[in-house]
Amino acid sequence: MSARSDLVVQRPEGLYCPAGDFWIDPWRPVPHAVITHAHADHARGGHGAYLASAPSEGVLRARLGDDIALTTLRYGETIERHGVRVSLHPAGHVLGSAQVRIEHRGEVWVASGDYHVAGLHDDAREHNATCTPFEPVRCHCFITESTFGLPIYRWAPQRETFAAIDAWWRANAAEGRASLILGYAFGKAQRILAGVDAGIGPIVVHGAVETLNRAYRAAGVALPPTLNVLDVTDKTLLRRALVVAPPSAQHTPWVRRFGDPSDAFASGWMQLRGTRRRRGVDRGFVLSDHADWPGLQRAIGATGAQRVIVTHGYEAVMVRWLEDQGLEADAFATEYGVDDDELPGVRDATAADEALAHDEATS
Repeated sequence: MSARSDLVVQRPEGLYCPAGDFWIDPWRPVPHAVITHAHADHARGGHGAYLASAPSEGVLRARLGDDIALTTLRYGETIERHGVRVSLHPAGHVLGSAQVRIEHRGEVWVASGDYHVAGLHDDAREHNATCTPFEPVRCHCFITESTFGLPIYRWAPQRETFAAIDAWWRANAAEGRASLILGYAFGKAQRILAGVDAGIGPIVVHGAVETLNRAYRAAGVALPPTLNVLDVTDKTLLRRALVVAPPSAQHTPWVRRFGDPSDAFASGWMQLRGTRRRRGVDRGFVLSDHADWPGLQRAIGATGAQRVIVTHGYEAVMVRWLEDQGLEADAFATEYGVDDDELPGVRDATAADEALAHDEATS
């Protein structure tokens, strides 16, 4: 297809569908926005009208306000705008996350937004338990994220990661020390809550996390009971607690309520050498809601797309790999990226990390 007839093009406001006259996850105010999920880098305020998945409604309204002009679709439900058929399909990233399928005059494009697929083979045990798993959608052109688009990013089995978190919490509780685990308030925090052994002790959450917990519970996602620190009258409980908080809470007076907690960070970036040290935490747990390198490969392959456009992440490496597979590949420059797994300075990985990653990607 020529650039003139492409179903999605770059515009200053974001990714634009000319035939349907709407934008996908725009970063500047537009009249009509289709939103893949409610993370702040993809769902911004100020748009005239929003279209998103039905499961994302609670979180979107909690973050952008009850008064936004929001229309929702069930997964797989189709609407038509100016002759363009639009439907939303599960992305497995966070509650309500969706891929956007666009069909016009026999051509099908899919914009992935952020998605979670782990490993070269589908294994239900590796799905994100707090949302509907990623669903491959056949298309001619696939617009994919590449947040962890380097060969060094390969996620360990979830059971191993959560067993490590439980062991750390259990050991701290035995010593009478709270366990503070930092993770993005939307998505990562709920995944931690759903994956840990709640029988080890009480779980205390930051207010920012509890706001999103309510939306998850309202959507039918099972989470263990959680406490607000102000509601705990027996302060000895805090010394056995798992404390789940956003990264912004680190080193704040709120954290000092727990004495001298052992702290940890949960993120895919913990795969990089030095990240835990830069964050200044005792432990780093590699836990991501994005696809790892083999997951990206598997997801792209499952679409059957002969053309792939890469967005936020390691675009150059992904484009090179895709071209080596005989696919037509290029990239869109976007303003996505600062969400659940983005940490300040992380992209400034060590020279050794980058050299290793590029050597593996191009070998």
